[in-house]
Amino acid sequence: MSAPVADTETLTPPTVSAEEFTDAAAAVERLLELYSSATTFLCKHFSQTIAGKRPKGRIRAFYPEIRITTTSYAQIDTRLSFGHVHEPGTFSTTVTRPDLFRSYLVQQIGLLLENHGVPVSIGLSQTPMPVHFAVAGQKDMTVPQDGAMDFPLRDVFDVPDLSTTNDDIVNGFGFENPDGSAPLAPFTAQRVDYSLARLSHYMATAPEHFQNHILFTNYQFYFEEFEAYARAQLADPDSGYTSFVGTGNIEITDADTPMPAPAKQPQMPTFHLKREGGGGITLVNIGVGPSNAKTATDHIAVLRPHAWIMVGHCAGLRNSQSLGDFVLAHAYLREDHVLDDDLPVWVPVPALAEIQIALEQAVAGVTKLEGFDLKRIMRTGTVASLDNRNWELRDQSGPVQRLSQSRAIALDMESATIAANGFRFRVPYGTLLCVSDKPLHGELKLPGMASDFYTTQVARHLHIGIRAMESLREMPLERIHSRKLRSFEETAFL
Repeated sequence: MSAPVADTETLTPPTVSAEEFTDAAAAVERLLELYSSATTFLCKHFSQTIAGKRPKGRIRAFYPEIRITTTSYAQIDTRLSFGHVHEPGTFSTTVTRPDLFRSYLVQQIGLLLENHGVPVSIGLSQTPMPVHFAVAGQKDMTVPQDGAMDFPLRDVFDVPDLSTTNDDIVNGFGFENPDGSAPLAPFTAQRVDYSLARLSHYMATAPEHFQNHILFTNYQFYFEEFEAYARAQLADPDSGYTSFVGTGNIEITDADTPMPAPAKQPQMPTFHLKREGGGGITLVNIGVGPSNAKTATDHIAVLRPHAWIMVGHCAGLRNSQSLGDFVLAHAYLREDHVLDDDLPVWVPVPALAEIQIALEQAVAGVTKLEGFDLKRIMRTGTVASLDNRNWELRDQSGPVQRLSQSRAIALDMESATIAANGFRFRVPYGTLLCVSDKPLHGELKLPGMASDFYTTQVARHLHIGIRAMESLREMPLERIHSRKLRSFEETAFL
């Protein structure tokens, strides 16, 4: 191996001064310019490096940032949960992919300008941009694995840094940026870039396709019904839906266009029924288990969706329930454990009225049952989520006692994780499950029973989830993103 590269100089794009803006769209255009300059610079030098032109020193570019300083204690409209800082001071956030987040950034910056009456400053941060993320959008360029080059990559280029790739802002209290400013947004640029890469890896679709309303399920059967629904919407010129995207970013706009099955399914297959402004619906099959549920929501959260709902299957715990009945969760018994270090189990995860009402009304609309009659097929109560799929095979006295004491009416492995991560990431959440077995009462999930159940229940369940999301889409953001999810020291950005 050749000798290490001497760090005789650090080559960066031309230094630019921060500029103040009182127009949100103009501020975002400046972010786009700074981001493009940084990524173009890194890609150019990385391409030269791969071609064999060895750099003489370090190659470095920086993420752009948004910064605002306010000195006033004037109280903002207390009904709002976002769009303003909580006290005087300086607040900042690094920014990545302003092209992807353009509408979000214009909206959030616009609220700051409106609510505080002071300009925002757009400039370069002191956070280096890892070369892995800079080249992520280049189809013909990849970062070689460590040892493939004749010198260590990190001797020349910046690589991902865990000190700025974490959930300290959403988890913490009293967090501040290295320069002493308070956080303006829930995620740093590196944290966002990391998750954007993971989304493509696990779900095999680009982040650009994700919609603002996410349905999670744990069965592939839902995808067949979702595709049929999507094609029906594309065939209707008045539906408002514009395209349907499947695995591998295959996008169709015509109801009759074939969508070939992928040679290899990703770990979490994902479909997107798109609508202008991201108002469509994304369906994610997270598979089985709380770890998958955490992985999916950890990364989708950086896209700042307006709601996510679990529409999976569960074990009914009451003898009065029947296969195919619905369970609307209003509380969670969290024994899934994957979030214990991030969100202690003593933290309550409340039901959100806006989501609950949308789901209940959707069940009534699809089943044509209302009021007291709705109780025949739907029960509201506590859902328990465990991390042991085969809990029935152990001594049942302990688990069953806890389930009874908690007043649980259903059990699964994913719902509490999705709800808890929604609470943690300030993403409105909900759960509507369908009873597929009753292990405490001798009705197990056997192949023959499962086939009949899936045939008769999947379509109705999915249509309820879609109907609820379409209802939430019409709700003003300030209503669905309520104050219930906001902490003492909260970021101004959603």
